[in-house]
Amino acid sequence: MLRNNNVVARIFQRQIQTPPPGTSVHCARRFYENLVPSFTIYDVECPDHSFRKFTDDGQYLISFSRNHQDLIVYRPTWLSYSYKQEDCHLPSRAKRFDSFFTQLYCVPLASSNEVICKDFFLYVITNQFGLFATSTAQIHDAPAIGGAIQGVPSIERITFHLLRLEDGVILDEKVFRNDFINLAHNMGVFLYDDLLAVVSLRYQTIYILQIRESGNLVDVRAIGAFCREDDELFLNSNSQCMAVADRSKLHQSSGNHVDNGVHSNQLNSDNSFLCGIKQRLLSFIFQGIWSEETDKFQRVQCLKKKFYFHFQDYVDLIIWKVQFLDRHHLLIKFGSVDGGLQVSRSADHHASFFAVYNMETTEIVAFYQNSADELYLLFEQFCDHFYAMSRNSSYMNFISSHSNNIHALEQLRSIKYKASSLSQFVKKMLTSLPFSCQSLSPSPYFDQSLFRYDEKLISATDRHRPSTDHPIKFISRRQPHTLKFKIKPGPEAGSLDGRTKKVSSFLFHPFLPLALSIQQTLFLQPSVNIHFRG
Repeated sequence: MLRNNNVVARIFQRQIQTPPPGTSVHCARRFYENLVPSFTIYDVECPDHSFRKFTDDGQYLISFSRNHQDLIVYRPTWLSYSYKQEDCHLPSRAKRFDSFFTQLYCVPLASSNEVICKDFFLYVITNQFGLFATSTAQIHDAPAIGGAIQGVPSIERITFHLLRLEDGVILDEKVFRNDFINLAHNMGVFLYDDLLAVVSLRYQTIYILQIRESGNLVDVRAIGAFCREDDELFLNSNSQCMAVADRSKLHQSSGNHVDNGVHSNQLNSDNSFLCGIKQRLLSFIFQGIWSEETDKFQRVQCLKKKFYFHFQDYVDLIIWKVQFLDRHHLLIKFGSVDGGLQVSRSADHHASFFAVYNMETTEIVAFYQNSADELYLLFEQFCDHFYAMSRNSSYMNFISSHSNNIHALEQLRSIKYKASSLSQFVKKMLTSLPFSCQSLSPSPYFDQSLFRYDEKLISATDRHRPSTDHPIKFISRRQPHTLKFKIKPGPEAGSLDGRTKKVSSFLFHPFLPLALSIQQTLFLQPSVNIHFRG
């Protein structure tokens, strides 16, 4: 049955009809078909800042100074003017940035030799804390010392700052020295409720921290060289016992043999163990292959072919990326050193593997290659489980995916049917795993059950997009030929030089009909437009 588009009719229907169980929020979100950002202020007068995003509860707009030294936080307000027709002109006061946003404070974050990582920001919605990062410059040819991985760059100092966004007070800091953490688009850090996972690519360690209500960053565990808290103590005590035994044997043999010129009572440094997480991984692979065959001869042949032949390849794997699946399980992506720094570009061309790790039992419970059909089916049918949303983030629970939206599923299957190689398609789809934390906008205007739009030009994903001089159209799903609103980045008249490469970013408020579009052109000042419901 075709519903009435009128807002009054919808309100009346809401009063006399009860939605089916579990659909009340989805029914309420249909009102956004009538409440759209239909008016645009082009080239708004605004501070020369780098705007990052709205917080997931819509309370704050995060921005950084152009020199990447200061954090500037705004609170969204609302326009106090209205209009009735398209040709009505707003007063000049209404076209200013401060008509929509009120600056709360400006806090210096970076020191003289550090800069703010403008692509990194995580929001703790329960306490309204913000996590920011500053770092020094990368050293690309840093020597691999102290157990570091060869080929991974080094950063002298990386500092995570925990702020209370209500008043801008810095509550705590966590410093990593001579390390490398991929901070672009939150790739190397994942937040789940109050737990934080930080991936050190250089030293192959997953640091688990807890964000306390008091605003402290507390170390919980480090997964890498050791898996349990007492592993290091056990190995050190065991190595001391071995050293004593070796010295006693050396003393006994020196009484029976003449001096042969060897004077060493140290343990052989080449007899080093594999790191704890790598041993867990190799054990799981070995046991899986072992259980495939019951015949002893076939089992040995299978181990030779599938395990020992690839043993060094497994040993050389490094941790690329990590995400929480829940409070006890991590999804870890392994791959080569070359692919580890290309996760966002051409990582589908590199062989990679996914492991599910239980932090409590320190066991690997699942292992897949990036071309595994089994993992792809889980990704297709249960995509929402990979997002691992916080229990307290109500807006984030309604992001469209192919496991909760029939339109997104049809689009995915259309791409699948058109793919020339199923294996390459699976690899390409699984490059998004593990998901980057808080990288999707919860705005209802990206709800694919309400609107249809060109995902090459705009999407819920927090990324820059190629910009065109044509407006981006949002079409009604329920009425396929009805244009609901348009978003046009850049100047109203378009660019004078169509050959100049331009990129755009879009910041949508999580629930208000309000959005910012920022068009950036090389060597030119960014053009900021505000889209709102007039």
